[in-house]
Amino acid sequence: MKSAIDKLLKTHEKLTQSDMVKVESHVQRESAEWFLNTLLIEGCTVPFKYRRKQRYKDLKGQRVNLTYYHSVEEIAGVEMEVMNVVRIRVA
Repeated sequence: MKSAIDKLLKTHEKLTQSDMVKVESHVQRESAEWFLNTLLIEGCTVPFKYRRKQRYKDLKGQRVNLTYYHSVEEIAGVEMEVMNVVRIRVA
């Protein structure tokens, strides 16, 4: 039987799964109704971003499993590569 993540990856081709990656930095910012979370992963210079309705525990130093897709955001006229997290689980 296939797991939920296998089904998700099969139906959405642009998604990527990374397992057991170490979080170097975790920042949470409150914005209106949402908490914007940004992760920096060991060995990767691109930020991983996701939103939550409630504050989440600090993930710095934790190993996590991430499901994400690549996108480009324009900030102050400069294009920045970011990873939008769809699913995150502490490993």
